[in-house]
Amino acid sequence: MGPMIRAASLRGFVPLVRELGGDPAALLARFGIDPAALDSDDSLIDLAAHDRMLDGVADELGCPDLGLRLSQRQDLTILGPLAVAIQACSTVAQAIEVASKFLFVHSPGLSVGVEPDPDGVRGVVAVTYRKDLHAPAYPAQAIELGVALVHRISVAMIGQDTGLRSVHLPHQPLSAVQGYVDHFGADVRFGKPFPALRVERRVLDEAFATANEAIRLLALDHLATHYADPGARMATQVERALVESLAVAPPSLPGTARLFSVHPRTLQRRLAAEQTSFEEILDDVRRREAERLLTTTDLPLGQVAGLLAFTEQSTLSHACRRWFAMTPRELRGRATLSS
Repeated sequence: MGPMIRAASLRGFVPLVRELGGDPAALLARFGIDPAALDSDDSLIDLAAHDRMLDGVADELGCPDLGLRLSQRQDLTILGPLAVAIQACSTVAQAIEVASKFLFVHSPGLSVGVEPDPDGVRGVVAVTYRKDLHAPAYPAQAIELGVALVHRISVAMIGQDTGLRSVHLPHQPLSAVQGYVDHFGADVRFGKPFPALRVERRVLDEAFATANEAIRLLALDHLATHYADPGARMATQVERALVESLAVAPPSLPGTARLFSVHPRTLQRRLAAEQTSFEEILDDVRRREAERLLTTTDLPLGQVAGLLAFTEQSTLSHACRRWFAMTPRELRGRATLSS
């Protein structure tokens, strides 16, 4: 199974869809999301399904700014226990540091951070919002929801003077550009390498009125004690190694074990302790990659099979029937019809 995200990410989705004339339960179910999961912020949803669903709903309901609209119905509290630690931080820089370290509590497939300004302007930095390189492709509506929410939280915590210079989005406009400018109150640029808010460096030193060091330390201790970083699990490390090497070399237990300087039996024991196996992880990686390649590219099926390290196209066909109860062509056709 790929990265998950807390159902809190869809807070406000049901009333918004109803206002747009849609049936939220039917739309959620169509993308494999149990509507009952939205009854609890702490329920976990498959991140890839979450992202595909947002794009699909935006298209079906004719609402190209769905992500931006949904962000207006959310706030810092969607991050659950992480929100307490962030709110108690003393400065913006400290809050971003805490969010960067513990965002896996909300979803291990997402990350935030501070990076040099991609435009090279002195006194400006980029507050980035990225998806894990090993997670499935990142649909545009989910990007807009995430970036807009980061901006909304910033305004709520430090006021209107966020020092925002411009917003970078990797895709082309989904709706009128002026709508983006009005939403963010700043220039919005498209087709950029990664999502980011370009802000003045001074903003990182802005103090929070809600700062409380005692609460911050208690919240951090709670997060460290009750939530294990999935990135530290051997299964996660093996998954990432397979994603990186799948199209380069035939996957094997001995070869993967060598990457971690352990004996194959040792690797199997460690995976078994995490209630999985090399074979299960490999199958899941292939399934996710197959779905991505078949639904987001026009690559020939033989090439898709090769990228999944299958020696025959027929092996891909058999695997797709097992994974999706349909052939590769049927899966690709279904994606085309829904787009």
